Amino acid sequence: MYWTLFKTFIKIGLVTFGGGYAMIPMIEADVVDKYKWVDKEEFVNLVAIAQSCPGVFAINISIFIGYKLRKISGAVCTAIAAALPSFLIILLIAMFFHQFQDNKIVASIFAGIRPAVVALIAVPTFNLAKSANINIYNCWIPTIGAIAIWLLGVNPIWVIIAAGFGGFLYGKYIRPTE
Repeated sequence: MYWTLFKTFIKIGLVTFGGGYAMIPMIEADVVDKYKWVDKEEFVNLVAIAQSCPGVFAINISIFIGYKLRKISGAVCTAIAAALPSFLIILLIAMFFHQFQDNKIVASIFAGIRPAVVALIAVPTFNLAKSANINIYNCWIPTIGAIAIWLLGVNPIWVIIAAGFGGFLYGKYIRPTE
């Protein structure tokens, strides 16, 4: 089991670009569809928790999965596996950065990657919205949160706290009457 956990999360850490949100479809494909370590609803909940915790998203979610399956040792195994590829790649880049920092080809490659990364982030965002039952009646919640952060400069932590409080109130007082 440990080898499967390690192999799964090192692969995810190695081949996904664009940060944690771009990793969501790949993580979901492995932990929900392939290995069935968690179901779809639990995965959506884990994504929400991982987003609200400090730290790197992919490592947070890997820790939750590892802990669920093998407690502390599983969490350590998956955290190391998720972090190791990025650590090694950044270490190599830091060692050789001065040799290619002004290279026009490298700059062009990074400029070409940017639009693909936007798509890698947009697709899981829409899939998660669908899984979280975001629809025409409640889409104002993430929209107001995004506007508050983007235009008004509200700290995302306050948006997360307000959303958590609003969800609590909804579950406690409104949902039982629906």
